[in-house]
Amino acid sequence: MADVLVRLRRAQGQLGGVIQMIENERDCKDVIAQLAAVSRALDRAGFKIIATGLEKCVMEDTDPEQAQLDLDQLEKLFLGLA
Repeated sequence: MADVLVRLRRAQGQLGGVIQMIENERDCKDVIAQLAAVSRALDRAGFKIIATGLEKCVMEDTDPEQAQLDLDQLEKLFLGLA
């Protein structure tokens, strides 16, 4: 999860940069490029969280019904990011 925190902190900094760019009336293309970078950073953090959850489901010895529920929930979360 340390990797996720790094990604989220980077996104937080980038978002602050986007806000400052808008306040400084920077060129629209530059703002959009930075906003896209923030979006990618958040997506990657989300995918990493889901991947960690999948790994946990596969590695743990749980009853099959609970494992299926966990996988179904993770699938819904994954599709929510897609």
